[in-house]
Amino acid sequence: MKAIMISGRTLGQGASLEAKTSPEFFKAVSFCALSEEDYDALGISGEGNVLVRNEFGEIVVSAKKDEGLPPGVIFIPMGPWANAVVGRKTGGCGTPQFKGEKVEVEGTKMPVMEIRELFADMKKQGGGRS
Repeated sequence: MKAIMISGRTLGQGASLEAKTSPEFFKAVSFCALSEEDYDALGISGEGNVLVRNEFGEIVVSAKKDEGLPPGVIFIPMGPWANAVVGRKTGGCGTPQFKGEKVEVEGTKMPVMEIRELFADMKKQGGGRS
């Protein structure tokens, strides 16, 4: 499924910001919110995961239904997982575009990487923008 990814801060993320390697931070930022329609169309059942990818990279995150999102738009909280699919261009402001990234999303059985695994994988792929 083709989608537009937006990203931003969440309350859960803010509450766990001081401990970025904690299970609470992991849970607060390693998910993808989708409209109920898109969630169902992808055939995700229960506590499923999605693979999100584009020209900049790919990432596996847990999937959540969000009644506030329209079909074709996904939300991933700002952080290491979102950074895997955010471009490097900053338009001269020093901050990448965290809204409007074109991505492809599909249901997957692959697990969500823990933060240390994620960073090691990014380094191996020549990334490391987190």
